[in-house]
Amino acid sequence: MKWRSALIVLIIGGVLVSAVAEAQQGPIQVDIANMPVGVAPPGFEFTLTGGGPVSAWKVVSDPTAAGQKAIAQTSQDRTDYRFPLAVYVPLSAQNVDVTVHFKPVAGEVDQAGGIAVRLTDRDNYYVARANALEDNVRFYRVVNGRRQQIQGANLKVTSNQWHTLGLRAEGNRFTVSFDGKQLYTAEDSTFSGSGRVALWTKADSVTHFDAISITPLRLADLDATSITRSAERKEFRLLNAIESVVAPHASP
Repeated sequence: MKWRSALIVLIIGGVLVSAVAEAQQGPIQVDIANMPVGVAPPGFEFTLTGGGPVSAWKVVSDPTAAGQKAIAQTSQDRTDYRFPLAVYVPLSAQNVDVTVHFKPVAGEVDQAGGIAVRLTDRDNYYVARANALEDNVRFYRVVNGRRQQIQGANLKVTSNQWHTLGLRAEGNRFTVSFDGKQLYTAEDSTFSGSGRVALWTKADSVTHFDAISITPLRLADLDATSITRSAERKEFRLLNAIESVVAPHASP
């Protein structure tokens, strides 16, 4: 039908406009050095997956950090299935490349630091995390509050030392890196839309974060297959939604 053809054109145009809008954003460097010490970092909201209290995230003095300050998860609550999140509010994106420096400072249950992407709420997101007590770097999806491991690697993660963790999300492909070395690439299509980026810890982990860089990926950076699949999924969902409204009113 003519209306369907017109809608397809509009939908494809909308998908491309959305992609271009995301592509126009440059790298975001979270300016921790100019944040006041002793208070919650501005630009973040705080929640958690699992049980226990919401964490007290603060800006702390740290002479070993790049700007002598860091964002820290400071609660030592020992609830095991407890994953504090510091959600970066200004940006929502589907395809991003995120890197962060983190230092596991303390924790008896765990000493972990991680990056969450495509976070739609506290119970649904992807996360790459490194653990200094387990000496591994793992990639999970969290679906309705339950962690499901997708991939992992065993390697030394040293306590009280700065490490670099990276997570790149492009379409259904995710690349995890640690201390400048790519560890693995995984594929998953559970969460295909845009979402927030967040800092992540576990249980009683006292972890410092610094040098947070969030880069929305440009069209030129994306794999062609990832772009095509993403556009096709969005078009299919929008057409179904429109037809459910238009079809009952269409002329016989």
